[in-house]
Formats: sequence, C-alpha cells, structure tokens
Amino acid sequence: MLNSILRHMGLCRVIFILLLGLFLALLPRMSVGVSVNASTADVVAEDSSDDARKDAKKTDSEAGKSPEEKPASPLEAGLEDTPEIVQQFYAQHDMRPVWTEMSRVEALVEALDNLDRDGLNPDDYKPEQLAESGREALSRSADSEARIDFEIRASHTLFMAMSHLQRGKVDPRRIEGGWKAEIAPPSFDMAAVSQALDAGDVAAVMDMARPNFEPYRQLRSALERYRNIQRAGGWPQFPERSRSLRPGDRSADVMLLRERLAIFGELELLVADEGYYSDVALSAQRQANVYDGALVDAVRRFQRQHLLEDDGIVGPATRRELNMTVGQRIDQIRVNMERARWLLHGLPESFVLVDIAGYRISYFRPNGEVWRSRIVVGQPYRKTPALRSEITHLTLHPTWTVPPTIFREDILPQVRRNPGYLASRDMVALTPSGRVLNPWWVNWSYPDGIILRQAAGPRNPLGRLVIRFPNDYSVYLHDTPNKELFERPQRALSSGCIRVEGVEQLVQMLLEDSGTQGEIQQLLDNDRTRNMSLAKDIPLILNYWTAQPGKHGDVSFRPDIYQRDGAVLAALDAPVTL
Repeated sequence: MLNSILRHMGLCRVIFILLLGLFLALLPRMSVGVSVNASTADVVAEDSSDDARKDAKKTDSEAGKSPEEKPASPLEAGLEDTPEIVQQFYAQHDMRPVWTEMSRVEALVEALDNLDRDGLNPDDYKPEQLAESGREALSRSADSEARIDFEIRASHTLFMAMSHLQRGKVDPRRIEGGWKAEIAPPSFDMAAVSQALDAGDVAAVMDMARPNFEPYRQLRSALERYRNIQRAGGWPQFPERSRSLRPGDRSADVMLLRERLAIFGELELLVADEGYYSDVALSAQRQANVYDGALVDAVRRFQRQHLLEDDGIVGPATRRELNMTVGQRIDQIRVNMERARWLLHGLPESFVLVDIAGYRISYFRPNGEVWRSRIVVGQPYRKTPALRSEITHLTLHPTWTVPPTIFREDILPQVRRNPGYLASRDMVALTPSGRVLNPWWVNWSYPDGIILRQAAGPRNPLGRLVIRFPNDYSVYLHDTPNKELFERPQRALSSGCIRVEGVEQLVQMLLEDSGTQGEIQQLLDNDRTRNMSLAKDIPLILNYWTAQPGKHGDVSFRPDIYQRDGAVLAALDAPVTL
C-alpha cells in the first residue's frame, strides 16, 4: 500500500514538473501578446488624437484663421467693408480707436467746415450730423457697437475729405473729353497721420493732404479775398451801352469804373470824400466823371489781366468782363483749384508746363530758373488736349504730314477745285507705301488712303523745329513762320498743336538740361530733315486754367475758350455719398 502511494506521488511530481516546464515555455509568448495588445491601443489612441487635431484644423481653416491667430477685434471686423486707405490707417494705428474724445470730434468737424477755403463744399461731409453722432456714440448710454460704428464713419469721412483735397473730388475723365493725364491714387504718410491724430491735430492732417504748390496757395488766398468782397456787397455793375467809353470821355459810368477797379487795389482812382475835404469836393466831383489818363492806365492793366486788347477802350468785351459778378469769379477760382488738385502733385524737379487757356508756356529748369513765352493753341473746334507726357526727341527742318481733319476739312475742298493747289503749297500726294502720285490723276472725290505731305521750307507751318512727345492726338510743340500771331491777346488759332514763340531758345535749354550734345544754331545750319533724340526725357504737362494767380495776389481770369468750366463746376457742386 505504501509502495503504491509512493509510486503515485512520484508520478504526480513528474506531471508537476512537466506542467511547470510547459508554463515557463509559454510565458514569453504571453508577454509578447500583452505588449502587442498594448501597442495597438496606443496606436488607436494616437489615431483618435490626430483625428481630433485634424478636425480642429479644419474648423480653424473654415473660419479663415490659423490655430495660433487671435480672433479679430470688433473694430477690425467692422473695417472689412471700408476703403483700403482706411484699413491701411488702422493697421498703422495698431487697430486703436481715434475718436474717443469729443474734443477730437470737434476738431474734425472744424476741419471739415474749413474745406470751403479750398473751394470744396463742407456739406458733402455732413459735419453737423457727424458732431451729433459723436455726442451720442461717446455718451455713457452708448454700447460698444455704436461707438465702433461711429469710429469707422468718422475716419471714413476724414479720409474721403483728404482724398478730395489731395487729388480732387471730381474725376476729370468723366467730364473732360479726351483727358489723358494720369491721376495717381491718394497717398498719405500714415505714420505722420497717426501721430497727428493721436495729438488731436486734425488741421495738421488736412495740411498734409493739401497740394504743396505755390499757385494753389495763391488761389486759396484769392478765394478768401473774393469771398470777403462778396460779403461786403460785391461790386457795381455797368449798364449796357451801345457806345464805347474812350479816353477823355465824360460820363456817369466813369465813377462806377473807378469804384470797380478800386476794389482790386487801384485806390488812387477814387476821388476825395467831400465830407472830409469840402474845399476840393466840387473839383473832385467834376474830375471823377472824366475818363482820364490814370484811369485809362488802370483799365489797360485790367485788360491785360483778362487777355483783352489793351487799348484802354471800354467796349463790349471789356464791359462784359467788368460785369462778371463776384460769385462767378468765386466759382471760376474754385474750378481751377480743382484742376490744380488733379495735376499739381508728384511734380518733377524740372518740367515744361503748357497753360492752354492762358496761351503761355513755362519751362522750370533744373537750376531753378523759369523760362516763359507766348504760345498759340487749338481753336475751340480743334482743342489742344490736357495731358502729361515726356519730351523725347526733336525734328529739325520737318516735313509736315497733313493731319486727317485738316486734309478733309481745309485742303480737300481746295484740291477738288484745283489739283495744282498742292504744288503751290510745296505739297505732294503719297500712297501709304510712300509712292508719289500725280495729283491730276487722282480721283479726289474718293481720296481714301492718300497722304499729303509738305516739304520743309519757309511755307511749312511747323517752321524749322518740332518738339515731340508721345500722345494719342498727334500734337506737338513747334516753330511757326507766322510770328505775328503771338501779338494777339487771344491765340486759340491752331489745329490743336502748340506754336511756341522763341522755340529755338527752348530747344537749346532742353539740349543743355538733358545732357544732349549740340548747339541749336549749328544744328539748323544743316537743312536736312532729321530726328534727334534727347539723352534724357523732359516731363511735360498740358493743362487748362481759366484763373491764374499773379505775383502780388491778383488773379488773371481768362476766357473759357473750350467751354469746360461749367461741367467741372456742376460736378464739384454735386453731392457725394458717404
């Protein structure tokens, strides 16, 4: 029995040992299985985290911002639909509000009210409504949304006014047919603007926008002077007369003439007041009605200022200019201030300026000198265009290719009557390829494709010199054989090109200032027709002014030869939409 038990225990021991060995053999595999299962859980967890991050990025992307970007402030969000120039300002200003104090709002309102001194209409910018809105927005009861709305509106109004002040309220391309002068968009030193507004100095900001050019400042002063005259009651009007007032005449109109010219500084023309000088009153009264020498000289000065024949005779043209009301002169100044805003910015150091309505040309040289002369410009039905360009080259002893309008309207009727007209004017008829045609064999009823060209010489209307610049109108500056035309006070006589008195002097200065070799007289000694490029282009401006300030505060008012003032004035007075 005992032996049986012992044998059984030995067998159990053997079985136990076998089972233990089997367990130890399987233990590493069980560890690996646990490790694998753990790794899979980690991967699943990591995948879930990535999905969450992707979802977060997707949400941020749909919102238009990166995960690190801060949400837009209420002010920044409100600027989305405002002009770019307003957004640029607030970017410079670190998105800080400006109109947080009523004193700043009042400074803005005052600056807007003062825009009438620049010929603009303050009502366009609604200063009174802006002041009322400011009081409401800055009150304790106003919420943040109302304050932000006012902040943006005030700044929008400011920059609209500044843009009008710097570049003009009116787009000349809409009202001046054929306008080709480029107008750059408004540009401001935003750092300086930001600093001035932080100091509450809105007037200084407006000064930054105002054209920094002496003629503009002179027109601004003239506008104030004429408004003072208007506030004082204006000036006397002359009755219509069939007979002209001539030197030596005695007339009741003479006293009106004295009073009218005295308003413009001719104070010595007034007679003594008998209330103070009773002993000379009778003699003075008798002399007051005489159109004497001193008054004649004053009338001649007035006539020259207004581009009239300076004969001292008060005829229909002089009487018409004398009877222009002060309100009409104020409007004329305002119109020309607007024209100045279109062009008087970004001016180069040296340039040629053509004053179309004033029949004058000025060359502002690099050394500071200014050369001026008289010109002849286009007739009202063949207007000289307003443009900006650059003088690139000259033509010496030019031939003249007849422009299509002149060919059709002026020469063709003559040639149809007598083809020999061409030879009498040193002209030839050409095909587009340059082949010379016999004018007697041409069917002038259908002259399509025919070109007329006049040879260089004394009859050539271009004279001996042409100054050329790129433009869409085939206009240029040139010499002329008809020098006597420069003596006329009003010289809208050409077919659009500009004839220059003393053009050889101008060309010599252009050669010198552009660094181009040559003396003009030596160049002209060679009578061969040729082009000559300038070593450096010279900027050129052609503009139309009907009011030109003088050196002593006076203003020369010119006839509106192309009838352009009315359209500018109407657009200037039209309301704007904020």
